[in-house]
Amino acid sequence: MFKGYKDRVELLLVYIREAHPSDGWQMPANEKDGVVFKEPKSLIERKTIAETTCKKLNLSLPTVIDDMENTVDNQYAGWPERMFIVDATGKIAYAGKQGPFGFKPPEVTAWLEKNVGAAKK
Repeated sequence: MFKGYKDRVELLLVYIREAHPSDGWQMPANEKDGVVFKEPKSLIERKTIAETTCKKLNLSLPTVIDDMENTVDNQYAGWPERMFIVDATGKIAYAGKQGPFGFKPPEVTAWLEKNVGAAKK
């Protein structure tokens, strides 16, 4: 999705609090993917974990980091994952349901195709 739309829309990954910290609710998939971290205690730790995760998962999407008060997560109910489209006026045009079962990238792709046009190859 990012590659097909990056020249027409701004796509961002907002890294919020650690969904499955090793000192909390750990998931086997995290261990398999090698992304096992303790809950960060500082913004520098959170930034380091976000950078490491993006690198290990080969994510090319621009990433920003939520603050330690979890402002974005609290405002948008982003945990554990969620997708939004904010239009040019700053209004939410699409609000996906919370993941993992409500996390549906094809819905975002359909919205983009309808409102922006087909993804570039």
